[in-house]
Amino acid sequence: MSFQPTEPFAPARFLASPNAQTIYASLVRPTHAPPLKRERWELPDGDFVNLDSFDGPPGAPHLVALHGLEGSSRSGYMNVTLTGAQALGWGATAINFRSCGGETNRLARSYHSGDIEDALSVMRHLRQRVTGPLYAVGFSLGANVLLRLLEDTGDNSPVDAAAAVSAPYDLSICSKAIDGPGPFQKLYRDRFLRTLKQKAREKLRLFPGAFDGEALERARTLRAFDDAVTAPLHGFRDAAHYYEASSSGPQLHAIRRPTLLLSAEDDPIIPASTIPKDVSGNPHLHRVVTAQGGHVGFVAGGVLTPRFWGEAQVLAFLSAQK
Repeated sequence: MSFQPTEPFAPARFLASPNAQTIYASLVRPTHAPPLKRERWELPDGDFVNLDSFDGPPGAPHLVALHGLEGSSRSGYMNVTLTGAQALGWGATAINFRSCGGETNRLARSYHSGDIEDALSVMRHLRQRVTGPLYAVGFSLGANVLLRLLEDTGDNSPVDAAAAVSAPYDLSICSKAIDGPGPFQKLYRDRFLRTLKQKAREKLRLFPGAFDGEALERARTLRAFDDAVTAPLHGFRDAAHYYEASSSGPQLHAIRRPTLLLSAEDDPIIPASTIPKDVSGNPHLHRVVTAQGGHVGFVAGGVLTPRFWGEAQVLAFLSAQK
């Protein structure tokens, strides 16, 4: 039986528009999380990622959380999710992708939307350590990473259930959306490019010739950045090759774990045309698409008393899998 939300989503008053949902959510989500233990997890290729975690009692579920583009374990949606997991008596681990945990990673490469190996290494480690169910949630880029991981591992997935929030199922179309005209698209695009470029400049200083520095400086769109930096650093011919190889949408049929797909039709970054319309062919998939909610928004309640409906539904879905 397909998952039904615990309540319909109704946007908070004055926050009906997609950009209001997206921006307000990023500003008002809590900046604090439960006390977290920092661990450096060494990766098979000699690099590392930083993990922030807390333990639950023996036998309790453990939740792995994957953040979005240029986010971290301290992102607001991560704080809300970790706090909710703690309230349920679970343990949790937030993965900071390479160079997102406050330190530059060791190698020239970084992270990208289709890079599943780092998350898979962490999840396999946790699968051996925790005694209860292992769940996972991803947001935006992290949602695509999680879905690609579930697709590639199939019946051998290390997690028992998962949730993907505002996943970019078609990276090429989503890049066109964020690179499109309009003040809000420019706001989102410039916010991402600012830190992406800063990190890329540091990489070029440490690894001269790793990619074309002039092309980096010319990049004014995410696609141009992916052409100049992401593709050459991670073995892709160009941005188009990267998007084709890394998009999660075409392979959803391969998922073999209960998985919530939560999206909003008015997402300003994820066009509604890219959201899967029919997942009935895979009984493991639970599609929840709201008319409103923006990108990783889903702010209900009131402006002064916001409730974060999306995170609540993620935890409700995962709780139902026990």
